[in-house]
Amino acid sequence: MLQIRDLDVYYGAIHALKGVTLEVREQEIVTLIGANGAGKSTTLRAVSGLVPARRGSITFEGSDLTRRRAYQIAAGGVGHAPEGRRIFPNLTVHENLDLGAYARRDRTEVERDFAEVLELFPRLKERLRQQAGTLSGGEQQMLAIGRALMGRPRLLLLDEPSLGLAPFLVKEIFRIVEEINRRGTTVLLVEQNANMALEVAHRGYVLETGEIVLADTGRALLANPQVRQAYLGE
Repeated sequence: MLQIRDLDVYYGAIHALKGVTLEVREQEIVTLIGANGAGKSTTLRAVSGLVPARRGSITFEGSDLTRRRAYQIAAGGVGHAPEGRRIFPNLTVHENLDLGAYARRDRTEVERDFAEVLELFPRLKERLRQQAGTLSGGEQQMLAIGRALMGRPRLLLLDEPSLGLAPFLVKEIFRIVEEINRRGTTVLLVEQNANMALEVAHRGYVLETGEIVLADTGRALLANPQVRQAYLGE
């Protein structure tokens, strides 16, 4: 579904991604793990058109995304729940979710997806008229994911969905990620909680200073002594 080939990304003089090559197959959960500053979030931002590629290619369902604008990529089936949630704090929960469907014209299907998001996240249903900025961190994360789902993405990019959440909420978020995948959405997941990410992922990649140094199934990476020492605290 997604193919990234020899991708180089720069922030000014900083070489953030160095020849990154990876793929995500339809119906998979694929996770990127690595230390802060390894290039995980930059990879997602490149896929969704938020940072430009200096070299290499990004292909989604056979179409080249490398020079497309972010709004075209979002409308074309790639959803992004960014790091830090980036909800609209002065708008209500309902308005945030509506904005997720801004590019859609299939109003009947939008209403159906709205009901499905509220089924996935019952807490949001109770807070539809509440300003998003007054939600708890966990609720804001649910809203960020729900807003991305309102675009009906075939590929969902999730950037640090468990960041700053209490342990019981982390488990809930990962349960929901698995459920979203079970319902047919492919997921590319960036996550500091490597243990939880590898438990739910079909496959994973390890990034170090902008380069992929390991790639394997989630289960194999969980059992890899190098990964366990560097990222699982063992």
